[in-house]
Amino acid sequence: MSDTAQDAPQRVADPRTTVASDGSGVSARPTPLGIYDKPRPGGVTEIEIVAVALSAVWLVGAIIFFLLQPEDPNPQEGEGGLRFLMTMLAIFMPVAMIWVAATAARASRVMREESQRLQTAIDGIRQAYIAQAQGAAIRPEPSVARKLDEIAAAAKKTETALATFQSRREESSRPPPQPAEVSGEDQPTLALGTQAADMAPLLSTEDFIRALNFPETAEDELGFAALRRALKDRSASQLIQAAQDVLTLLSQDGIYMDDLRPDRARPEIWRQFAGGARGRSIAPLGGIRDRSSLTLTNARMKQDPIFRDAAHHFLRRFDKSFAEFESTASDGEISALADTRTARAFMLLGRVAGTFD
Repeated sequence: MSDTAQDAPQRVADPRTTVASDGSGVSARPTPLGIYDKPRPGGVTEIEIVAVALSAVWLVGAIIFFLLQPEDPNPQEGEGGLRFLMTMLAIFMPVAMIWVAATAARASRVMREESQRLQTAIDGIRQAYIAQAQGAAIRPEPSVARKLDEIAAAAKKTETALATFQSRREESSRPPPQPAEVSGEDQPTLALGTQAADMAPLLSTEDFIRALNFPETAEDELGFAALRRALKDRSASQLIQAAQDVLTLLSQDGIYMDDLRPDRARPEIWRQFAGGARGRSIAPLGGIRDRSSLTLTNARMKQDPIFRDAAHHFLRRFDKSFAEFESTASDGEISALADTRTARAFMLLGRVAGTFD
């Protein structure tokens, strides 16, 4: 993902050019972005010229009219001031209205130009985004399955090296092997009838929760360590593998758990689910509100039988594992598990599958 992010600015470094459809070159046709185009400088336009012409015509006509009008031979006292005021209003009021109309017309023209520039900018940004996506498609980022495969391979190499080193160190000091007692089952027993599977270390609640969230980054050493310990536990490993399958399939449709922000449900609702409650009584658990993710997942569930089988298998494993986890977990630990990527996948798939209906 980092390589793609570093290469993207190089592919679209010049916002006025577009990348070719194959991502290998740049087309000759520039893409004019409105955000890079300077607005036209303000100047005298045809609107001002028309306004000046109309004002001049009106003033000339009004002056000629009032000059040619005969004077009143018997003016009354007090009429002079009122007559002068009415004359000024008759002359300049239309001129003011002409310039108000001119100002409104110019503002409307500026708004239209700004709207065109904005539309051009949006089109250019869309073309740059499409070009960047096409260029990024040449070097796709690794999927969740590929990352986990690499983690598993590295863990296997480390465990093999440790086992080899330990066997060589203890080879000279340990006593010769004794024949193991065989019980009625085809599994060797240790002293006092202890099964070999019972000697596996118990998985802590903290490691279980951290493993269900998967490692955050490639440098998340604690996450990798918790994941390795969880994979040694039979029940936890089955849930983790089922979660890995559905997360990988969901990522093919661009659905990632980090992008989802579900509504939080109270721990007692989760305990009701662990106790076997279904339907509307546990509806708050389906807190996923992202419509695009729900729509894509619902369509994939109906059309892809492989995805449908993986989703139902994951829901069954989560149901069983959470029932075991809830019996000993505190409210804080339940809330922490509900915030993991695995729990978010359960909320999404459970809502699509009708678990909360």
